[in-house]
Amino acid sequence: MKVGKVVGSIWATRKAACLQGQTFLVVESDGQSIVAADQVGAGTGDRVLLATGTVASRYCMDAPVDAAVVAIVDEAGNAGR
Repeated sequence: MKVGKVVGSIWATRKAACLQGQTFLVVESDGQSIVAADQVGAGTGDRVLLATGTVASRYCMDAPVDAAVVAIVDEAGNAGR
């Protein structure tokens, strides 16, 4: 999993049938912009957890996605400090 920040959204009115109903967000993580399928209703400015790769695809019912927003981060601590 990765942590990122939502910086925008993508609108696509014409898309594959398996992507109908999906909302897409632009998320910055590790200095890269990633388009992710939103599964939790996140919005611009939210810190989120991303599932990537095969896990993201399975989470989105095997839709062809590389990343999925699976949680909105409320708080992050420093483990071991």
